[in-house]
Amino acid sequence: MKHFSLEPLRNWFGYSRRERRSSFLLIIIIAFVGGIRFMVLPSKETLEIVTLELPAQTIDTVVQKKPVYSRQNYTPGTRQKVPVQVVELNTCDSAALEALPGIGPVLSARIIKYRNLLGGYASVEQLREVYGLTEETYDLVKERVCADAGLVKKININTAGYKQLMGLRYLEKGDIPAILKYRELMGRIENIEELVKNKILTEEKAEKVKWYLEY
Repeated sequence: MKHFSLEPLRNWFGYSRRERRSSFLLIIIIAFVGGIRFMVLPSKETLEIVTLELPAQTIDTVVQKKPVYSRQNYTPGTRQKVPVQVVELNTCDSAALEALPGIGPVLSARIIKYRNLLGGYASVEQLREVYGLTEETYDLVKERVCADAGLVKKININTAGYKQLMGLRYLEKGDIPAILKYRELMGRIENIEELVKNKILTEEKAEKVKWYLEY
C-alpha cells in the first residue's frame, strides 16, 4: 500500500519545522478563543424602575416652607409694617426734627423759633409758614408730625393789655386797638365769633388766632 506523504505540501508552503510548529499553536489558540465565545451565554440585564413614594406628611412639610398666595387669600398690605414714630411739634427738640426727611439743622432751628413766636403749633399746617420750608418738604413730613393744640400758650382776651395782644402772631396793629375798644364798650368778649360778627376780625384771621385766646 502506498503511503501518503506531506512532503509535497511542505515543499509548496516552504515552511521550516519551527514555522510549522508556531502556525499549529496559533491555529489552536484561535480555535480556543472562538470556542469560548460560543460557549459563554450572553447575560441579559433588566433595568428595574423603582417608584419612590414619599409620605404625604413629608410632601406637606416641603410645600409649607414657602407660603403660596392666591388671588383669593392674598390681601394687599398684609405685611407687617414698621411703625413710624410721630414727632409732636410742641414738645420735640431739634434732634427729633432733624431725624425727619428733608429737615436739617437750619430748618429744625427755624421750626423751634417759630413755635416760640406762635406760642405753640395748633396744627401741622402751620409748618407751611416756616421760612425756607418748601411744599415738597412739607409733604414729606406732614404724616410724621402732629400738633397738640392743648399745649399752646393762650392769652385771656378780656384781661390782656396792648403788649400782650401784640404777641399774637396773627393779629395786626390795627386789630388790637379795635379789640380793646370793643371790649371797653361791651365790658366782656364771650367768643371769637362775636368779633367776627361785629367786623373786628375777618373769618380767616379769627380761624388762625382762636387757638391762642381764652375768655
